[in-house]
Amino acid sequence: MVGGSRGAGRGALEALLLLVWVVGCRSDSATPAIHGTVSRASFGVTPDGESVDVFTLANASGVEVRAITYGGIIVSLRVPDRDGRLGDIVLGFDDLDGYVEGSPYFGAIVGRYANRIANGQFTLAGETYQLATNNGPNHLHGGERGFDKIVWHAEMLESDSGVAVIFTHTSPDGDEGYPGNLSIRVSYTLTPGNELAVDYLATTDHATPINLSQHTYFNLAGDGRRDVLEHVLTINAAHFTPVDATLIPTGVIAPVAGTPFDFTTPTAIGARIDLEDEQLENGGGYDHNFVLDRDGAGLAHAARVEEPTTGRVLDVYTTEPGLQFYSGNFLDGSITGKSGWVYRHRYGFCLETQHFPDSPNQPAFPSTILRPGEEYRSRTVFVFSHTP
Repeated sequence: MVGGSRGAGRGALEALLLLVWVVGCRSDSATPAIHGTVSRASFGVTPDGESVDVFTLANASGVEVRAITYGGIIVSLRVPDRDGRLGDIVLGFDDLDGYVEGSPYFGAIVGRYANRIANGQFTLAGETYQLATNNGPNHLHGGERGFDKIVWHAEMLESDSGVAVIFTHTSPDGDEGYPGNLSIRVSYTLTPGNELAVDYLATTDHATPINLSQHTYFNLAGDGRRDVLEHVLTINAAHFTPVDATLIPTGVIAPVAGTPFDFTTPTAIGARIDLEDEQLENGGGYDHNFVLDRDGAGLAHAARVEEPTTGRVLDVYTTEPGLQFYSGNFLDGSITGKSGWVYRHRYGFCLETQHFPDSPNQPAFPSTILRPGEEYRSRTVFVFSHTP
């Protein structure tokens, strides 16, 4: 098992996988489930001629998640505000072309290794592996064709837990320079309690680094027409990992107290983002890994975000030891998204649950090496609510 937190949620995931095996392939028409509906439709064809489908998960509260087989991308997520009005709280595009032609990982599954690996290199069992350097001098989110750019196999699932789509993929030995044949299963489950659970499972036939995450850009205002600087953020982390000018961790685990990175109490994202601070300058804002405060393994509360105008609230729970908070610093108005909305500077934020960046080169960080006979397991739950 990779890291002490990877076994949490084991029983629930095993039950889910058993149901997948029993249920098998479902009809492509809408299917009423015990606690919601799940349907499948066409979303287009890639330039390589691969068909892409969209799955729609909905519950009785009106929460709706739409995810496509290209990249496992969450293309829309509609949740109610304090007045019951539904709004789409994620950035993205209206059609497949936008995601294929230049998306900054909107809504995607990222891997094999989420975040950065220094110089695109790591050494394992005495052998040095060279990966793509697709982010300045470093490797980012799995390389030139990471999991965000492949078409996943997918099936629908209905159960007592809610409605789900199950994505599967086999990444071959040597894929983007990584060793080992890696089998991956990622499920999105929408529950009656307005929770979106993301479960990851992977196995390998050769030791390899793995660090999967979900890269949705959120804007809880629900209209994509304003920045996120007034969103109020709390992160359950007394420490973070400072980075160099290329956003690679220095290896230090530093306290957040007395710095602009202290979100241990509710603080507006924009309250300190423009202060003179070396780490903020390195990231162009927040683009840092927070070391979550945990009481052993298991699902733990990582973060809470409140949007004051709509009252929408997002809580994040995870089995992971880290959380990458990204404040949309590289959004610059060059992307036109859904309904013609132009995504300007800091119009979205990401909360990417993860192991730490560059862990294969940082012996003091929690290990991300998965070995034959082991299972990579991880769970993150996004909970949607609203203030009175």
